Amino acid sequence: MTHRQIMEALSGLLLGMFAAILSSTIVSNALPETIQDLGGGQSAYTWVVTAALLAMTASTPLWGKLADLVSKKALVQIALVVYIIGSVIAGLSQNSGMLIGARVI
Repeated sequence: MTHRQIMEALSGLLLGMFAAILSSTIVSNALPETIQDLGGGQSAYTWVVTAALLAMTASTPLWGKLADLVSKKALVQIALVVYIIGSVIAGLSQNSGMLIGARVI
């Protein structure tokens, strides 16, 4: 790979990670107020955080195996699309159960 190709690949990966970190920062600060607005309690707050961590933990080996089998570039793009869809669903949540489900995505 040329230096330019390496920099393009690296910048794409860094932008994807930046989006995830930025979203996590925003969610962690806004989550208590969001749960309160949706009528949830401390239990719902805990489930939102736990569901997201469990989903990441369970899906990481699957994404790794898929990366061995298919194009890594396509997988990063698919992962970003899935992440955006989950974020949109979380933003449109009407109750704490829907928010928990959206954070799993």
